[in-house]
Amino acid sequence: MASTSREWILLLYSTFMRPHLESCVQLWSPQHRKDVELLEQVHRRATKMIRGMEHLSCEERLRELGLFSLEKRRLQGDLISAFQHLKGASEKDGDKIFSRACCDRTRGNGFKLKEGKFRLDIRKAFFAMRVVKHWHMLPGEVLYAPSLETFRLRLDRALSSLI
Repeated sequence: MASTSREWILLLYSTFMRPHLESCVQLWSPQHRKDVELLEQVHRRATKMIRGMEHLSCEERLRELGLFSLEKRRLQGDLISAFQHLKGASEKDGDKIFSRACCDRTRGNGFKLKEGKFRLDIRKAFFAMRVVKHWHMLPGEVLYAPSLETFRLRLDRALSSLI
């Protein structure tokens, strides 16, 4: 590549590479660590190409560029999809995918989802199961967002504090 400026690398990465890395991840979500590492390796290599950032660690580069890791972006996509199913356009479908906890004695988050118990570990990778744990960790201001746009903004702030 002739130019390794920050703007060009980010533009090329976000236009050509990231859509391929994130294609349909809510459906196939990588479960094995080696698959996640392969995807993250491409992400790390793209950020390392930026002039002046070669010496920084991966986390420092991501923080400097204002990017999330691919794993965090998958989580973000999962939570946005869950919000859409529970509160958004397909409210009837949300009841089929998730089961709500019927308890009034919740601390903080009054919008709890029921976690299923399964004999097989493969069920833990299903969308409805992998979202529940992270959904419960979100602050109330994120969960009770009035619109999808507000939810996205508040979710970004909540996830950026986890970096």
